[in-house]
Amino acid sequence: MVDHAYEMLELLNREAPAAAFDDVVRKARESGLSGDALDRLTRARDQSLGIRALFVRRQQREAGLAALVDTARDLTLPYDLDELLKVITRRARLLLGLDMAWVSFDDLEEGCSRVRSADGHASALTIGFAIPLQDGGVGKRALEGSAPFWSADYMNDTSFTHSPVIDEVVQAEGLHAVMAVPLRHAGSSLGALYVADRHIRHFTPDEVSLMSSLADLATVAIEKARLLEQTRFEVEELEQDTSRALDSSTTARRLRETHGRLLDLVLQGAGLGSLAAEAVKGLDGTLVVRDAAGRTLACPTGEIPELDEAEVHTVLLDAHTDRQPRSTRDGVWIASIAAGEEMLGTVILATEEPAGYLQVQLLALIAQVTAVVLLMEQGMAAAEGHMRDEFFQDLLRGTKLSPAQIAEQSRRLDLNLDEPHVIVIARPEGGVQGRVAAWAASYANRQQGLKSIDGDDVVLLLPGSAAGAVARTASRELSAVLGKPVTAGSAGPVDDPADIVHMYQEARRCLDAVAALTGAGSTASPDELGFLGVLLSEKPNIDRFINDTIGPVLDYDDQQYTELVRTMEAYFASANSPSRAAESLHVHPNTVSRRLERITEILGEDWQKPTQALQVQLALQLQRTRQALNQGRRTTSRHTIG
Repeated sequence: MVDHAYEMLELLNREAPAAAFDDVVRKARESGLSGDALDRLTRARDQSLGIRALFVRRQQREAGLAALVDTARDLTLPYDLDELLKVITRRARLLLGLDMAWVSFDDLEEGCSRVRSADGHASALTIGFAIPLQDGGVGKRALEGSAPFWSADYMNDTSFTHSPVIDEVVQAEGLHAVMAVPLRHAGSSLGALYVADRHIRHFTPDEVSLMSSLADLATVAIEKARLLEQTRFEVEELEQDTSRALDSSTTARRLRETHGRLLDLVLQGAGLGSLAAEAVKGLDGTLVVRDAAGRTLACPTGEIPELDEAEVHTVLLDAHTDRQPRSTRDGVWIASIAAGEEMLGTVILATEEPAGYLQVQLLALIAQVTAVVLLMEQGMAAAEGHMRDEFFQDLLRGTKLSPAQIAEQSRRLDLNLDEPHVIVIARPEGGVQGRVAAWAASYANRQQGLKSIDGDDVVLLLPGSAAGAVARTASRELSAVLGKPVTAGSAGPVDDPADIVHMYQEARRCLDAVAALTGAGSTASPDELGFLGVLLSEKPNIDRFINDTIGPVLDYDDQQYTELVRTMEAYFASANSPSRAAESLHVHPNTVSRRLERITEILGEDWQKPTQALQVQLALQLQRTRQALNQGRRTTSRHTIG
């Protein structure tokens, strides 16, 4: 028995396998050992196996701790967050010799936990996979208990609530044993670390403790990585701020230098061409300088780029209102050359590459210096613009100047009021704003006319003889600039400045009438309003109304010796009945029908419609009245002579 005990100790010393201890008992039994001696040997074997298992557990614990120390050392390296999570999942899988490991972070806004990293042969569990937080699973149990939670056979374990989403993944991956360890920092949950095996496995307390320690180390490393990323971001922001500050300093220096060179040229008496040639050196593009009427004053490169003039004009109004250069859709920059509220011209910059901050600021500076040159060359054009506005307002109020004084003032302002002009009053929806005033000044300049702002209306005196057409052109352009309806009334033409005040009142009545009758966005002149225009007109032209309405029929009767006018009168008098009209005319109804067809050919299909028919009847009545008056004058004249 003593020999057998020594043999057990030798086996322990050699770290022999468990089967070797069983062989000692088997051989002793075969050699005839029995009774108490065999029982004592069996107890010795069991105690030896217990001591051996203790040694094995200590070795495993030492190996696990050593691996954990290596992991801790590995986690101290400066990884970014994604690389760090890869290291954590790989270490977690290898630490216990498992098939899979993954880390998920909680997304409270989306109400789910998203996989950020996975290690092992995964097919269904990929990065970005979302698991609803309100569902069950080992992860939720671990979060609720703030401690690791595991299941030896997940799908067959009924001790917790299952999540349908997780169950699908577990089945797809063929997993059995699953453990979840919460990742917590400063009392809040970051997510969870998961490990899993494709075999049924019962995790020992040492393994659970090891995974818990790894999770603690991982949490610290994750926070460190996040802080490091934040620090890197802040450092990059500081570097960018420093770079911007240096760029801003360089830009300011270059602007000062350019401003100084341009002012030196102005003081030396250099012309606009020399100024533009110097200015374009720092712009790296094509520079065009225009006057208020859109004429090119300078283009140092000699090649004027193709431009969308309508868009350029719209952007120019914004630039003039904001006092800052503005860009078109094609990247062409526009700056207003301004003196106070007066727009003296335009500076245009076209570049192959998108213009930078320095180029835009240089453009604004060039526009300011150019304004000084234009004021010097044009003899204070801004003051002249103010004089033009005052002169026009005086005409609208009914000037007390003599015709000679009006003519002299017109000559000084480069106006020719002896030619036909029309009055246009435009009323933009929303009233007059900065863009409207800028547009009015620019439009009047381009059309060689005058402008005035009267409350919510823009008043224009423009060259032309067709008041309606001129008003529609101005209204369309202003409406396109504002993107809102513009209502306009017009009157004229007038070739005597003394009559401007009367045409102004007539245009205003026309504006109020068209606004009341047709609403916002319409335009009209007295000639276009028919008999209503005659009533609104300052000097009603009855003859024009008659000729515009039934003049072609009157001419036809005179030339063909027909009675179409008389037929129309009978037709209207009989309530539009051809048969009754035939009776009153003592002709056949077919004759009346043929005459009505001829009238339709002359006046058009609309002459019998209610609105046009009313105009025709009024014209017929006025024509009869005019004939009666003329007949009366001739009779009186004959009696006087006799």
